Amino acid sequence: MSKKKLNTLVEDIYKKLSALGEGKSLNLSDEVIDQFGEDMKEVLKHWSTPSPRSKETLRMSNIGRPNRQLWFDMKTEKEAQPIAPATFIKFLYGHMLEEVVLLLVRLAGHTVSDEQKEVNVKGVHGHMDCVIDGEVIDIKTASGFAFKKFRDGTLREDDTFGYMAQLAGYESGHGTSNGGFLAMNKESGELALYCPEELDKPNIETKIDKVKKSLKDETPPELCYQPIPDGVSGNMKLPRGCMYCRHKVECHKDSNGGEGLRVFQYAKGLSYLTRVVKQPKVQEITNAFKKSKANKKTRKSTGV
Repeated sequence: MSKKKLNTLVEDIYKKLSALGEGKSLNLSDEVIDQFGEDMKEVLKHWSTPSPRSKETLRMSNIGRPNRQLWFDMKTEKEAQPIAPATFIKFLYGHMLEEVVLLLVRLAGHTVSDEQKEVNVKGVHGHMDCVIDGEVIDIKTASGFAFKKFRDGTLREDDTFGYMAQLAGYESGHGTSNGGFLAMNKESGELALYCPEELDKPNIETKIDKVKKSLKDETPPELCYQPIPDGVSGNMKLPRGCMYCRHKVECHKDSNGGEGLRVFQYAKGLSYLTRVVKQPKVQEITNAFKKSKANKKTRKSTGV
């Protein structure tokens, strides 16, 4: 049987699974089933026993984040917003789905190797997901919105989490340069392989040097993203790139004339306003938000 090519990966997976639609069995061997069970056991072990959260360190999984966010991660003594319990559930099924994706890759006859191989570039370490058909591949499970960036090849235009730098780091540490992302849409099950052009990826050594230089400063770098208009009201709000940052409160403490962020509850979720010209016609929960944050900090300091 001829060696599979990376560029036919998604097509080959779909072709393999089409047998199910025809009422045919995939004829999974006991070995394949047992190995998948062992992989899931490892996922549960790692998820249920997270490493102690001391001060953050630079690593491949975060090196692509904006410099200001990394500065707060590494240097601030302020209490960052804790990770919500529901987020840990997302972590769990995200890791489980990554193993599902790798199972499908193997079933389609493609070669998987170097899983969780440790790499090091200029003192920044990381563990890459795997190598598929000879190229570094980072597995991503994404919402329908985020999935479009991989499917349509537009990730470079809106790379909030620094995935391109992450991939560049893994490739540099492994010694290859033609890898990419294998993404799964968590809502539909759709798959997409996105291998960005070399020029679209940052120079990882230059990126690392710039991050390390910024961390030597006693003041944080400029804002990662500027506030954006909230419709035509004249109000300004945090952009999407800031929404998931745990440091947004401290980062924008000077907004609203020094009052800090004002938080409003919309049906679609929270909106963080940096300037309020016109009072939104929804419930403001700024005080409750700040009180909740303060209570969490108190519980942590007292051990309760």
